[in-house]
Amino acid sequence: MLSWEHRYVKANSVQFHYVTQGSGKLLILLHGLFEFWYSWRYQLPYLSRYFKVVVPDLRGYNDSDKPRNGYDLDTLSTDIHALIHTLGYSKAHVVGHDWGGTIAWNLARRFPNSVDKLAVLSTPQRWQTALSHSLSNSWEHLQRNWHLLALQTPGLPQWLIQENLPSLLTYLFQQQAVRKSAFTQVNTDLYQAALRKPGVMPAVLQHVRHCFSLNDWVNSWLSPLRLAPLPLRSPILLMWGEDDNLVPAKGSFSQELSSETYIRRSIPDCGHWIQQEAPNSVNRELMMFLG
Repeated sequence: MLSWEHRYVKANSVQFHYVTQGSGKLLILLHGLFEFWYSWRYQLPYLSRYFKVVVPDLRGYNDSDKPRNGYDLDTLSTDIHALIHTLGYSKAHVVGHDWGGTIAWNLARRFPNSVDKLAVLSTPQRWQTALSHSLSNSWEHLQRNWHLLALQTPGLPQWLIQENLPSLLTYLFQQQAVRKSAFTQVNTDLYQAALRKPGVMPAVLQHVRHCFSLNDWVNSWLSPLRLAPLPLRSPILLMWGEDDNLVPAKGSFSQELSSETYIRRSIPDCGHWIQQEAPNSVNRELMMFLG
């Protein structure tokens, strides 16, 4: 029987819904674009045997508040920093997938004293640095995410997504997954229900626009703070699926991009949604890293 609990907490002036289980050191799991806490359903009961696991819905998603603004990377990182302290902790292990991984990167950069160990899944090492390292690799990334780039079009996206949400989710989850059994129709229906809640879609579009904003990329690329090594004492775990068609591994995880110390783990026969496609492998790697 599931023993996790649904709770709410106010942090950075936003009420967050989160799911929690376990006790001990705090472990935060951050979901990516078009997801919600449910994407970590396989990790929550396993990791809660060793940690107090907290899985929030990001600002704007599912049952968290949906303010009109605050979807830039710095504000989203401040949300998690405030969440850690509101829960009564000074620091936490942080694991992020996809856009949640980018938020985790930025959290560790802006608030290094709040992050113990950092793990990022299916996330380029640093999108902005990858851009400066290899334009061709970044162009490949843009080409593979054309459907998300199309959402930058003002006025069109919300109507387009609302009308075509089932087919979009089928494309993102069921078609992009290598291990197809990870996404049953029941699972996809749950994602669709979460995205159809009032106010969610406008918020999701703001997440997407900041994720793929050229202006944000350039500003971050030119920032000395972003290009400096992460001020973390412990290594950083990078994990990705070898057959990820949404985020190309080539060039995105190069050791040459910085002097930071990384532990790299690739999962064969696996796509972008690795914690759902290969939960046992991800759980094992996370436990070895965090333990």
